[in-house]
Amino acid sequence: MITYDKLYIGGQWTAPAKKELLEVRSPHDRSLIGLAAEATKPDVDLAVAAARKAFDEGPWPRLAPAERHGIVTRFNELYAERAEEIADLTTVENGSARWFTGWTSAALPQQTDAFLRAAAALPWEEELPQAEGAPGRILVRREPVGVVAAVIPWNAPHQSALVKIIPALLAGCTVVLKTSPENALVTLLLGEILTAAGLPEGVVSILPADRETSEYLISHPGIDKIAFTGSTGAGRTIAAIAGRQLKRVSLELGGKSAAIVLDDADLDAMAEGLKFLSFANNGEACVAHTRILVHRSRYDEAVAKLKDLVESLTVGDPMDPETFIGPMVRADQQARVRSYIETGIREGARLVAGGPEVPAGLEDGYYVTPTLFADVDNSMTIAQEEIFGPVLVVIPFDDDDHAVRIANDSPYGLGGGVWTTDESRALEIARKVRTGTFSVNGAPFSFDGPFGGFKNSGIGREFGTVGLGQYIEYKTIAG
Repeated sequence: MITYDKLYIGGQWTAPAKKELLEVRSPHDRSLIGLAAEATKPDVDLAVAAARKAFDEGPWPRLAPAERHGIVTRFNELYAERAEEIADLTTVENGSARWFTGWTSAALPQQTDAFLRAAAALPWEEELPQAEGAPGRILVRREPVGVVAAVIPWNAPHQSALVKIIPALLAGCTVVLKTSPENALVTLLLGEILTAAGLPEGVVSILPADRETSEYLISHPGIDKIAFTGSTGAGRTIAAIAGRQLKRVSLELGGKSAAIVLDDADLDAMAEGLKFLSFANNGEACVAHTRILVHRSRYDEAVAKLKDLVESLTVGDPMDPETFIGPMVRADQQARVRSYIETGIREGARLVAGGPEVPAGLEDGYYVTPTLFADVDNSMTIAQEEIFGPVLVVIPFDDDDHAVRIANDSPYGLGGGVWTTDESRALEIARKVRTGTFSVNGAPFSFDGPFGGFKNSGIGREFGTVGLGQYIEYKTIAG
């Protein structure tokens, strides 16, 4: 039983305006695992005021970049020391399998390292070359964008938080982090590490809160920039608010990524790779490869391989090291995924594995049976809409151009991949698919490269130098 009865506002543990504490329950068996303070509008006002004062009057934006770099480095060291604790708590709170949260917690210091490298290499002030004979000089400064409202979802709480907080801090911004109630405990834990790292007063606040409070935060006149990860529907609302107020905004939204399996693909490698690319984090991942496009000549063979994969996945207690897939985060998320499975059956897709039934013996939790559909038309609901659960659809194609057309026939453009033994063919396809990221034979990405989406998958990019740039304004000085 863990209790955080105060909010982290401007670096201080502060009693919330709302006296009743939020109950945090396990999605595995619905048991009570903790209590946490929940933010409401008065708490937002306090947090924004603290962030505004720290930005307008405090030392943080005025420190030399190397000084901010040192504090963030210390935070990263302290975070790494608590990685196992963080993984355990994340698993208990949101149901992500322990293998996944362990991998994520170990990888996040590497994500921060990439931002640290980018900040160290960036010329925060530089003189531009003048045309011969031109008078004076031109200085270009990179300055912090201001007070940032970082709004994150429940599925990967620390990854979504740190990919915003870290570059914002390195740029000299102050941050109000709005987190989901489901992750109140593990996100408030971040406040302990930030304090220990030596962050000045007012620079960061952490507010677990509902959607109404979130909208109040992003609409607040004291906010200069909104950084959001979440659904495309919510992203549209945020973009509209930002547009009316001319706030800077970056949005990392949904996906319906296609994995293209060519006629020369190694199907064993494909199945092993998609185990992680499609089903990591219980399938509750915006980057999941959930549309599997297979050349007709290998279609039956690929469907059989994928059937074996789906039926081999161990579903159960997310803390069990043998479990690959845990529960969905909430009852409504479980119901949503099951309803999509029912829709696929109703629209005529062939159910190859799984189905809408809850796995036997797991009725007390928010579990879903991993499911595979074949003979899917790309116009079907299950091929067009983001399900956000362990459900795959398999779609046949005739040739490479046909595969690219299907892959691009989606409102989303976040990720995707291709499986083939021909590298030049893979690169040709990769250049044609309209997505922000694309992997060849499951190759891993680097935290130094930009991450984000085309179309309804978002605006802006995260990671590395490009991600750091989302928190920077440019000033030109002629003298």
